[in-house]
Amino acid sequence: PAYSGYPFRMAQHLARLQKSLDAIKLVNPMTAAQWGRLVKRMIALNEGRDQAVYLQVTRGVARRDHAFPAAATPTVFMMSNPMSVPPKELVARGCACVSATDNRWLRCDIKSTSLLGNVLMRQRAAEAGCLETILFRDGFLSEASASNVLVVHAKTVSAPPNNHLVLPGTTNDVVIELLRKARIALELREVHADEVRAADEIWSTSATKEVLAVTRLDGRPVGTGKPGPVFKRVYRLYQEYKRTVMRRG
Repeated sequence: PAYSGYPFRMAQHLARLQKSLDAIKLVNPMTAAQWGRLVKRMIALNEGRDQAVYLQVTRGVARRDHAFPAAATPTVFMMSNPMSVPPKELVARGCACVSATDNRWLRCDIKSTSLLGNVLMRQRAAEAGCLETILFRDGFLSEASASNVLVVHAKTVSAPPNNHLVLPGTTNDVVIELLRKARIALELREVHADEVRAADEIWSTSATKEVLAVTRLDGRPVGTGKPGPVFKRVYRLYQEYKRTVMRRG
């Protein structure tokens, strides 16, 4: 995300890109400084106060084969779209989600274009008139089709730790940092599906959705059916943090 022309947490996004490139043995074609200049140029070339910048690196042009080509120049693709943060009405009422079994592969920590599993799960939510599909693997929470998930029980926030079953979220990292700074109780551990369904609060975090309360899951209210007090506090902290980062430039 780029707010008022300023890329938000770009260093962290580029660090995740590097980890994914390393995982698939694809040499990064640019330095962090080069990426930074290219991203800022992309933002400047496009209209819109707030933008969502998307970048993609592929292995390059070569004959089709499952094995990596011996010599190929990586291809870089980048685009920017206008970005709208969740409207105040959605933040105030929260969103609805459905759930499903997580049947994706076992390297969900790699951010890649192999997103068919996520696409099908996101479509499941769209057809149900919901924002997201929350996923469970072997009875435990993993993430959602396009976001991370946190739950609250008795004012304690719980979330799955970063591992091969979860894509580390840059926005999720901000939320965890804010929880720790505010000394809000936090547990990074396996979260059973029953805990999610009985949670006082459920949150969804992503770069474009920021932080949203999930107030209905599979047609049933979460907690009171309204965004809870811990969410409201963390949402304010997130907005304050974002304004602080933007002022620093």
